[in-house]
Amino acid sequence: MKQFFYTAIISVFCFVVAQPSFAKEILTDKQINLDKQESLVAKKVFINTEKVSSNISQLGTTDLEAALTEIANSKRNFSSSDFIPKLDIKPTVTAQILPEELQYLPLDSTVISDEEIKEILIKYLENIAKKIAKYNYSPKYERGNELSNYIIMQGLIDPKFLTTQNRVAFYIDDIPVDYNNFIILSSTELDRIQVSRIPQSSLVGKNSSGGMVKAIARQASSEPEVMVGASYGRYNNRELQFSLNDALVKDKLALRIAGVYTGQDGFIENIATDEKIGERGRFAARGQLLWTPTSDWKISFNSYNSFINDGNPPFNKLDASEPFEVDLDTEGYNKYNTNTQALKVGYQGKGFQATSITARRFSRQEFLFPSSMGATQTIDDLSLKLWTQELRFQSPETAENFQWLLGAYYESQNYIVDDARVDIPGLPKVRRFGDDSRQTYAVFGQVDYKPIEPLTLSAGLRYESSNASLDSSYDLINSDGSLSPIRPDVKDAKVSDNELIPSFGLKYQFSPNLIGYANIAKGYKPGGLNYGADTEDTLEFEEEKTWSYVVGLQSIWLNGYLLAGVSFFYKDINDYQVLQFDEYGVLGDINNIGLKATGVQFELQAKPTPGLDLIAAIGYVDGKYENYINSETGIDLSDNQVPFLPQLTYTLAAQYRTRGGLYARAELRGYGLTYFDDDNTIKQEPYALVNARVGYEAEKYGIYLYANNLFDTRYLTSGYLFPVPDGTAEFGNPAMYGIQFKARF
Repeated sequence: MKQFFYTAIISVFCFVVAQPSFAKEILTDKQINLDKQESLVAKKVFINTEKVSSNISQLGTTDLEAALTEIANSKRNFSSSDFIPKLDIKPTVTAQILPEELQYLPLDSTVISDEEIKEILIKYLENIAKKIAKYNYSPKYERGNELSNYIIMQGLIDPKFLTTQNRVAFYIDDIPVDYNNFIILSSTELDRIQVSRIPQSSLVGKNSSGGMVKAIARQASSEPEVMVGASYGRYNNRELQFSLNDALVKDKLALRIAGVYTGQDGFIENIATDEKIGERGRFAARGQLLWTPTSDWKISFNSYNSFINDGNPPFNKLDASEPFEVDLDTEGYNKYNTNTQALKVGYQGKGFQATSITARRFSRQEFLFPSSMGATQTIDDLSLKLWTQELRFQSPETAENFQWLLGAYYESQNYIVDDARVDIPGLPKVRRFGDDSRQTYAVFGQVDYKPIEPLTLSAGLRYESSNASLDSSYDLINSDGSLSPIRPDVKDAKVSDNELIPSFGLKYQFSPNLIGYANIAKGYKPGGLNYGADTEDTLEFEEEKTWSYVVGLQSIWLNGYLLAGVSFFYKDINDYQVLQFDEYGVLGDINNIGLKATGVQFELQAKPTPGLDLIAAIGYVDGKYENYINSETGIDLSDNQVPFLPQLTYTLAAQYRTRGGLYARAELRGYGLTYFDDDNTIKQEPYALVNARVGYEAEKYGIYLYANNLFDTRYLTSGYLFPVPDGTAEFGNPAMYGIQFKARF
């Protein structure tokens, strides 16, 4: 019977891998990489509080201290640019274990532990903003096209739309994931998330000028485990989660599969049809086969699949009196599916460690965005094919005072936009087509050296070369359906870029409780060819180069009851690639301009009494354009604030757990003044959201009541002047509340 059961499970897993459009809705749970040779940057800084705290009531102090000592003395692997000696701190055993290995946290980064992931209910990238004050996320920025979602860190916004690559890289289990906004993450499956806010060029394969987000998921193991979760809330909001883990061959071959389905009815009233629109349906699945033939080898095959079938996005007029009431003769939609397969091979020898990661990713989207006055924007087929290969060799785990890493990276990307149309009443209809291919080659490395006990110096270097080619057309659609070129068709246009990218860092342990760090790093985003360009002269855009400067302090006090950190940054960016709007509010050209951003962040975590946790984070950033004249409109935008960048963000949270299992959490998430266009005419005044959660937790299950945006605050998440003059705004979700259940067997 067991053999039959596993055969069925493997069959389902293989079917999901083989079917890029398996269904419109499925479940995506995340998987967790706990093995010590897992990642270079995302170290297990926080002790897994779920594993420890769930047993606190059954362990004596001596047993728990012994367990902590074993963890503290275990070997660790190469961890970004920090090899500071361990703090002379033995945290007092409480219901939540605070980080003992604070010094191993990479420069200017934040780790969200598995316990915090569950408490914050992180399922999408936007949820990470509830934890990190200098990280912000704008959910469907451009015309309902989620491919252009904005991740914002330290003054840099991150649109991939029309440009060559993301400024912020996203990884799942060390596998680079492009167009990451569709990844549905299961809070029950994640071990930790690490957000690094400095350019990453010498530690991992994919170069990122604005930072990196790494999600580390639960890894397949020989221990049998089944986890289920369900929730139900307002607007028929429903979610189902499932994961299964077990050994196929004891201590040799393990399988883990996970899935999550989310759905919600629409809450937008369409006056034209007298119906509710804006429904959502999303399904994602993940599977992993892990083979460990010997203790030195780990070989895993991973698959990630997401399917989205959403209705009309929550857009309305900028001056709408009722945000969730529209008058649309044509209803919009957003359909998207993506599948990723990756083979990861890890070897840990006595003299070195080696990792190979081969990944393939395919994404396809179609969407229709209707707006006021009958204007519509449509893409019938937008697809991305991505192949990546990364090789890394690094010093063994036993290396201490001198550690090294060498790596190579290859990426092949094919980005096709088939029949992108804009229809504005009173103006000719236009159509764009683009086939953008790019190959990237890179070699990189880093060394970390400890000349004296409290000081660690690091230096990294990357050489990157890319070659891009483009076929594109830009046409008028005549009344008879024929096409008239607006500009000559582009056939096999080519552009190449090469760059050396250095980075330098240091850490110094002033005392057993206090560590300081500084980093200077170059960020680089290659130039390219824009399929949406209006003229031949604007087809090519230049390389973007950033110099990033960061200094900070991290500390732990009062025997582990208080954790505090502060950091300052300055970014000087030349030839920043900005997406321009024309006089009709339509995106077309990419301009290269100057940009400077300065900011500060402060974070504090305290445990005044057993069971009570207090969290505070505040970030301020000032990002301004320099020498920016919109080449489409001729308007001087110099000294304007960077859009989608709140000047102030803050998070205040308190949570309490009793020994009897009762749980409560309340959090306040605040945003300062935010502009949504380069002209700084569309803006959201400062506002704050309140989220709350209460529940009961037993050893293997929990039940909760939750409320997001408890006071039903109205606020904008995006806005732009299309169509002119009404413009369009996207409003944040209204109050959402419901019940959630999770269990583990």
